[in-house]
Order: sequence, then structure tokens, then C-alpha cells
Amino acid sequence: MKTNGLTNNDYARRRKMLKKTGKYIVCIIIAVIMLFPMYWMFTTSFKTPMNVAKYPPQWWPNPWTLDNFVELFVKRPFLKYLWNSVYIAALATLGVVVFSSLAGYAFAKIRFKGSNILFMVILCGMMMPIEVTIIPIYTALSSLKLADGHLGLIICPMFGYCGAFGTFLMRQYFLTVPGELVQAAKLDGANQPRVFMKIMVPMAISSISTLIIFTFLQSWNDYLLPLVLLSSSEKFTLPLGLTLLSNEDGMKWELVMAAATFSTLPILVVFYMCQEKFMASLSMSGMK
Repeated sequence: MKTNGLTNNDYARRRKMLKKTGKYIVCIIIAVIMLFPMYWMFTTSFKTPMNVAKYPPQWWPNPWTLDNFVELFVKRPFLKYLWNSVYIAALATLGVVVFSSLAGYAFAKIRFKGSNILFMVILCGMMMPIEVTIIPIYTALSSLKLADGHLGLIICPMFGYCGAFGTFLMRQYFLTVPGELVQAAKLDGANQPRVFMKIMVPMAISSISTLIIFTFLQSWNDYLLPLVLLSSSEKFTLPLGLTLLSNEDGMKWELVMAAATFSTLPILVVFYMCQEKFMASLSMSGMK
């Protein structure tokens, strides 16, 4: 059937094209909204103090300057804050991956009395916000002389939300591994540690990569726990250190943006190293 020289197939093709174009437009708008703060952070880090406060806003630095980065690395203890965050996040991530993998394997493949009840208790740790537990955490760490130190910041993620989430994530993956595979390994003489290290861990690399990214981001961006635990400025992590980038006139936003721009590099490095396995984990359908 033709209408004004167009067939039904032509109308269907046009509707499909308009629908596809609309989806692209929506995606572009969402991308602009999400990327604009990154663009503003990056460009502001190269502006002079006068141009930062300029109205109307300056959308492009003119002139470009590296003075903000020079002040960060020469006049401010930025590298100290950066190092504190890097090694705390790295050790916390390592601890969460090790303990969560072991716990997840135990809950999935080792039957013991009270396992379901204990697992539900661990899951409760995911449902409880840290604001509720921050005072007990501070009291416990203070009694152990760990309040004004980095060890508490490394331990807390292992037994807090990150550890609970990691245990849940790894358990759900190990449940998808056929029990016959474990039994075959045991028939060949492999004990539980060997089964875990030689069979389970290599198969769970995708889930482990997801856990690494999640835990590193949580520890890297954590502000509340260091704020409560740390009192010595030389022990501050990067989020706390950013609050000290001020002078008698108030916050120096050009320095804050320069520090924030540089602090995104470790996150990008971690994601780049784990992105292949992370994307593979997203395509898995074994999460039950």
C-alpha cells in the first residue's frame, strides 16, 4: 500500500530511524551531563585564581598555567597525602580480596553447622550504613591504640561493607562452579587449599577484578572514616588533604581542582589494569 508515494515499509523504516536517532540524542545528552564536571575540573586546574572567580565563567583557560600543580608538589604536602591514600587503598584491597575469596569459597563449597546463619549475619553488614557504626568503630580502634593511624583504615574495609560485599560476590560466583569439578580434584589427591588456589582462584579472576575495582574506589574515596580516626595532618589521606587547600581568603578552588585532576590517575590505572576481566564479569550470567 502506498501513501503519498511511500509504502508501509518506508514508514516503518523512518520510524525505526527516528527512534534510533532519539536514543542517540538521549545518550549524548546524558554523556554531556556526566562528563561536564570532569571537563570543568580539568580546565579549572589550569586557570589562574583571578580567572576561577571570573564572571561570567571562563569556559577555557586563558592563559593556561601550571602554577597550581607547582604549588601542589613544591609548597604543599600533596605527595604525602597521595602516598598515604595509595598504600592504604592497595593494602585494604589486598586484604578484602584475600579474606573475601576465602570466606566466599567456604560458604559456597564447605558445609558446616550454622553457615547459613553466619552468612546472613555477614549480609547485615551490607545493610548497615557506616554512619551508624562509626562511633563503635572509633571506640574499638581507640581501645586498641589504632585510632590515629593507618592500620585502622586498612582493617576496617576487610570487616566492614567491602568485606561483606566481597564475601557475597565471591560466594555467588563459587556457587556456579560445578561440584563435580571439586570432587574430581579431590579424587586426584588435591586438598581444600590446593583446590582453592589451583582451580577456584583462576576461574574467579573476573569476579576478583570486579572486587578489586570496587574496594579500591571505596577506600580511595573514603572521607568519613579518616576524618573520624585521624588527627595528625601528616597522616591525612587525599580526601582529607583536599580540605586543607585553603588560605586566609577561603578555599583555593584552582588548587583543589588540580589535586582532584591528579588524584584520578590511580583510579584510571586500576581500572585499565582490570577492565578486561571487569567487562567479562559484567557479561557473566552466573550471578544467582
